[in-house]
Order: sequence, then C-alpha cells, then structure tokens
Amino acid sequence: MANKCAICDKGTLTGMKVSHSHRRSKKTWAPNLQTVKTTIKGTPVKLKVCTRCLRSGKVKRTV
Repeated sequence: MANKCAICDKGTLTGMKVSHSHRRSKKTWAPNLQTVKTTIKGTPVKLKVCTRCLRSGKVKRTV
C-alpha cells in the first residue's frame, strides 16, 4: 500500500466531516509522507517515511 510509512506503518485514517449544521460526509486524513533516500545494510534504498520518523531520527537521509 502506497500510503503507509515504511518505518512506523502509519497509514490513512477515515472519519466524518461534520459541518456547523451537523451534516456529515466522509473524510480521509493522509499521513505526511516524504520519499527519502537512505542506506539499509549498505545498499541505497528509497523509502516513503512520515515526517515524525524523520524528525525523531529513526531514519537518516543519505546525501
């Protein structure tokens, strides 16, 4: 699935958008995914990673 973080498995959430008059419609929240080039076991790999994993240092970018 393309909308998941490769590290923490964070994915798309679904719910209801509720207006002021309480009319409801379906809504989705997508994670903030970034394509990152990193090295895993010495080989360069491109991963889709959420920004929280990038910020917390779970993944290091390679230049």
